[in-house]
Amino acid sequence: MKPFPEVAVQSIDQREREILQFWKDNQTFSCSVQGRSKGPLFTFYDGPPFATGLPHYGHILAGTIKDVVLRYKTMKGFYAPRRFGWDCHGLPVENEIEKEYQLSGKHSIEQFGIARFNEACRSIVLRYTEEWQGIVERMGRWVDFGNTYQTMDRSFMESVWWVFKQLYEKGLVYEGLKVMPFSTKLGTPLSNFEASENYREVDDPSVIVAFPSRDEEDLFFLAWTTTPWTIPSNLALMVGPRIEYAEVWEKKSDRRFILASERITACFKDPEEYRIVRVFPGYELEGKSYLPLFDFFADRCLQGCFRILLEESVSVEEGTGIVHAAPAFGEVDFYACQKAGIDPVCPVDQNGRFTEEVFPWKGMGIKEAEKEILRSLKEKQLLFHHATCRHRYPFCPRSDTPLIYRTVCTWFVAVEKIKEQILQVNDQVHWVPDHIQYGRFGKWLLGARDWAISRNRYWGTPIPIWRSDDGELLVIGSLQELKERSGQEVSDLHRHFLDEVEIVHQGKVFRRIPEVFDCWFESGSMPYAQNHYPFENKELFEKNFPAQFIAEGLDQTRGWFYTLTVLSTALFQKPAFQNVIVNGLILAADGAKMSKRLKNYPDPMDVVKQYGADAVRLYMLHSPAVRAEDLAFSKQGVEGVLRQILLPLWNAHLFLMTYARIYSWHPPEDILQEGHRIAKQPIDRWILSLLHQLISHVEQGMEEYELAKAVEPLVVFVDQLTNWYIRRSRRRFWSEENTTDRTEAFSTLYVCLMRFVSLAAPFVPFMSESIYRNLRIPGMEESVHVLHFPPYLAHLRDEGLEAEMEAVQRLVSLGHSLRKEQKVKVRQPLFAAYIVCSDEKMSTFLEHQSHLVKEELNVRKLLFSQDESAFVEFKAKPQFKILGKKVGRHMRALQSAIEAFGRREIERLLSGHAVVVEIEGEPIVLTGEDVQIERIVKEGVVAANQGNLTIGLDVQLNEDLWEEGVAREIVNKVNTMRKEAGLAVTDRISLYIDTSERARKAIMRFRSFLSEEVLAKEIGWMPVTHVDCVGEGEWDLNGETARILIHRSR
Repeated sequence: MKPFPEVAVQSIDQREREILQFWKDNQTFSCSVQGRSKGPLFTFYDGPPFATGLPHYGHILAGTIKDVVLRYKTMKGFYAPRRFGWDCHGLPVENEIEKEYQLSGKHSIEQFGIARFNEACRSIVLRYTEEWQGIVERMGRWVDFGNTYQTMDRSFMESVWWVFKQLYEKGLVYEGLKVMPFSTKLGTPLSNFEASENYREVDDPSVIVAFPSRDEEDLFFLAWTTTPWTIPSNLALMVGPRIEYAEVWEKKSDRRFILASERITACFKDPEEYRIVRVFPGYELEGKSYLPLFDFFADRCLQGCFRILLEESVSVEEGTGIVHAAPAFGEVDFYACQKAGIDPVCPVDQNGRFTEEVFPWKGMGIKEAEKEILRSLKEKQLLFHHATCRHRYPFCPRSDTPLIYRTVCTWFVAVEKIKEQILQVNDQVHWVPDHIQYGRFGKWLLGARDWAISRNRYWGTPIPIWRSDDGELLVIGSLQELKERSGQEVSDLHRHFLDEVEIVHQGKVFRRIPEVFDCWFESGSMPYAQNHYPFENKELFEKNFPAQFIAEGLDQTRGWFYTLTVLSTALFQKPAFQNVIVNGLILAADGAKMSKRLKNYPDPMDVVKQYGADAVRLYMLHSPAVRAEDLAFSKQGVEGVLRQILLPLWNAHLFLMTYARIYSWHPPEDILQEGHRIAKQPIDRWILSLLHQLISHVEQGMEEYELAKAVEPLVVFVDQLTNWYIRRSRRRFWSEENTTDRTEAFSTLYVCLMRFVSLAAPFVPFMSESIYRNLRIPGMEESVHVLHFPPYLAHLRDEGLEAEMEAVQRLVSLGHSLRKEQKVKVRQPLFAAYIVCSDEKMSTFLEHQSHLVKEELNVRKLLFSQDESAFVEFKAKPQFKILGKKVGRHMRALQSAIEAFGRREIERLLSGHAVVVEIEGEPIVLTGEDVQIERIVKEGVVAANQGNLTIGLDVQLNEDLWEEGVAREIVNKVNTMRKEAGLAVTDRISLYIDTSERARKAIMRFRSFLSEEVLAKEIGWMPVTHVDCVGEGEWDLNGETARILIHRSR
């Protein structure tokens, strides 16, 4: 009976889908998890995605990282459940409904009906869950889709209420007026971290406006702005107290202007057109009054408006050094005016339109009205300069429209109050990469502001605050409390079920405020809400908190990582997670942001179908993206991973099965209990030593959550196994005699492959499963994914042998590079290689492996030397530029002396010592800087150097070497033809060649070698009949043309 089955020819997609079916039929995922149910618990939180769109490459990368870690932990004996969740609320869902029903803004939604709107949102929230599940599973990621949580579930929302009430009772919630990023498209404020997600380059007006002095005629203060629409709301000007300002008289207008001295030349181009009247420090301007540009709020002069304030943040890098302050639309303006007792005015509504306070432009959008505002200023001769500037500006990450900054009355979590505690909590988290902890994330924490958590929207968890007409507040923390307070039982916690619920308390009526929670508050509450804590599952929560592991993209440092940390610190003074892997962003191939509109990236499932999920996974895992760096996604990169890593691995196991079938080799039952067997052949001991080095490196990388440290050794090992071990051992597998050596070769390769796929299973689960199932024998587990992580056996390590082989490979690589430069094929034998190594230990290694070096370099002789004199001559020349200044008239005599240097003088200079030369009785000290040493390689020899290693190759060919090269070329060409003809490795052939007399001579000389190498029963000359011909080709044999025919022998 043949030991291994024939492997069907399938596409990669077919093979992976077959494995998916196998996992489904055998419930492999469930078995792998439940099989460890008695092991220690490994806790993991999965950040909930929106199901209103399909997964993109960013989701696939983060999902793959999570999958790798959880598969690994399962193999290490941990019980690692994988619960999935859905983010159901928020603006993405509302946007879909607004588009579908052609709604725009608060008024149209409320006319449509909040109940109808929210139910429409509910109906589409899970629109793509089936597609999500299909894509997640197709990528080989294992998650529990049968036990998902949803942020719109009543139980989840109730826990969010509990979280909020805890914060309120700790004094960490307040209502306040602040300048916040504001989406006029959505009519709601955003948090600062949301506003930082989507910056773009935009062109905006750049204007300098002249504000007339109230005290002096024809004196104006020049202020710069890129938001002219805010000028009607101007209430103050700001200057830097330590900046030098100047009063400048302009000739053409006969007016005087005040601006920062450093900005004069930027504002007045012609020196002949102006004169500096005086200069003075900024603090002298404090309290100076000016006339309002418009009359809309002119009555506020009596309240201290329209005067100059001192502000340290004013700079002179651009503009005029004077900043116009509209406190309703700028954070710095707001605080400066607040300090001065100036209240803001906000004549812009939630949709970015001017209100009746600015009556000429009532109802106009702010950008639309901007042109009218500038026209009015120009007519008043107050527009000093008007241009356009390009700068980065924040856009709404949800609606993709420009944000404004606007005062809003909103609810905040007092993050700044607990900032020190948050920083201490961050100290307890293990971040990968580690620079994120105190870099991007740590700096964000240091600069964190109070978190605006309320949104003026509809589809979300309502904020559980009921307020009376006199402002008293009741905060509700549970359904039971709401029932007790209101006497009503609600079946759902969304707005249309709660907005009419009133509470009567101490004779007062309390009504719920209209706002809902920012959906980031919900996702930050996920550790508690997914299990309906504290109302249920208290013990389960306590076991699961904090999570031992989470992973998401770099953008979540200001999103989910942040909100998790803020809430866990506020509630429990501890982190929500202990270990976190942060991945970089996936960009289009040209480095631009991936865009559905531009279609500048390939569909993920098309790439998976063509190259396989394993190739996509490994491409991303073996990239800068796992180190939080950006990855420009390349389809060619995925193909490269398939061809250079995965296919060689696949072919290695096919190679083993092919020859095992030919020679009926059966793995013994205890073959994987390799600890008691020591291989005899050095190459077997070497690859087994590398295998256990690999086990150690992968385990170390995974324990540290550094996937790059785990993936790179896997990739290197595939190359060592396929390009060195198998290539060097092929003849052992081909041996027709059943020797111990052949058996050991089979056993070694089998152990390497079986151990390797169990190591690689978390990373490339499909191919690992396929190879395992093809190689497994009765008595072994059905799936590689239920195995334990392979044990590291220290006694199988031979670090000395590893170092020897590394030295050999380094030398061979240098020699092959030299051949490539000289266009001498590796198949062409050469007479000799000269090896010089200054490292005594490495030199000993190389001499010990000289037989291997000779074969790999394909040379007849290997000559070791302590120096390069065997193939290099040295010649000394003076450095004229240096020595000319030092020796003057002695230069000619010194030149002759230097050019006459022998080996002793040159060696002293090369080793860093000085040489003393006497010229006309005067000693001259020469160092390596004074003398140029030329290396002249002997004729017919080429040389290369790398660090402490130098190799010289004698590339002169005599007829003997040329003939052997021709024979090796024929072997290469015929084996290529055999493969193209689909011949089995055991098929015998007849070989017929038509070539030159010179090439015939080589063929006759190496006839027996050729017969053995290509399995030729007969070698003859053309012409011959083409009957039974299975392959024909014309080839170049080292300059001689040959036509080759192969027949299948009977």
